[in-house]
Amino acid sequence: MNVERIETAGRFAELREEWNNLLQRSASNCVFLTHEWLHTWWKHLAEGRRLSILTAREDGNLVGIMPVAVRDAQYARMMPRVVEFLGSGVIGSDYLDAIMLPGHEPEVIRAFGEQLNQSNLTLHLSQLKRGSSAVLELAAQLERRRWTAVETKINVCPFINLAGLDWDGYLATRSSSQRYNFNRRLRNLMKGSEMRLECVRSPGDAQRALDVVIALHRKRWGSRGTSEAFQTDAVVAFHREFVERAAERGWLRILIIWLENQPVAALYGLTYGRTFYFYQSGFDPAYSKQSVGLVMMGLAVKAAIEEGVSEYDLLHGDEEYKCHWASEVRGLGRLEVYPPHARGRIYKRAIDLNRAARRMAKRVLTKG
Repeated sequence: MNVERIETAGRFAELREEWNNLLQRSASNCVFLTHEWLHTWWKHLAEGRRLSILTAREDGNLVGIMPVAVRDAQYARMMPRVVEFLGSGVIGSDYLDAIMLPGHEPEVIRAFGEQLNQSNLTLHLSQLKRGSSAVLELAAQLERRRWTAVETKINVCPFINLAGLDWDGYLATRSSSQRYNFNRRLRNLMKGSEMRLECVRSPGDAQRALDVVIALHRKRWGSRGTSEAFQTDAVVAFHREFVERAAERGWLRILIIWLENQPVAALYGLTYGRTFYFYQSGFDPAYSKQSVGLVMMGLAVKAAIEEGVSEYDLLHGDEEYKCHWASEVRGLGRLEVYPPHARGRIYKRAIDLNRAARRMAKRVLTKG
């Protein structure tokens, strides 16, 4: 098996077709591991990381990808250089993982394990799907070489299993009070003014629709300061490029509720395979009493059902409103793997102390 380390953006770009073909055949298949998502992230949000993608080939055919980069040491080298997934950080990727062709996992894991063992770098791999991530076996292999692996639950992703359900069938899974509340709020919106729902999918409308999402999201959260979405020029630049790519691939779904020709709520989603991913949303606080956010979510679920998807994924976060719509959750984890030398133990301790200090600072700021 031939393993190559991809270290240039040009070589990364060349892999697009092979990358996506392998992804679609793998157990890790999701929109956040597509070449479009990760290559766009690399262009706009790499923040000084060094590209270090591992690829594995058997007889010239791509059978494995480890989509990672190296972040340099921080704080006068007390914090180590670490290997991280592409797509890490504030952008909100979920289900990050290695990508492997079914039936070739053991040999790919061995090959990648050998490369990582030789690098002697700490692995910080976050937003893993707990219990089914391909890299868990990779960590187990490194543990057999006296590395130290620590896996931690960090979040959950609520989701709705829509297989075999129409809209009425889905509503029947909700409480009578929720059904009544949604239908009443929707009727009130339709009765009080001219209402229409727009679903944007095409490249020609993508930027206009993204502008609406950003504006309504900032209206919703601007005064609270509790959302990192769309807060930096780099994040906005990422989305400006990605929505074009997603629209070209047929994945983009931006839904907008208009009242009297004014956008009052918007939802930024992606349909990939048989899954609808609810990525971000916003609404005008002036219409909060009309529960336009609740109506938007319900109409998005209804649209996903009508499109024929089998799952509506609300992604990471256990916010109460998500649990109103979804009854099941998946766990997300963080995997940290430390090399078997004294410096690895020191780095683990430094990271633990840094994480504890940040938690304490957050508590102090919250109390203040």
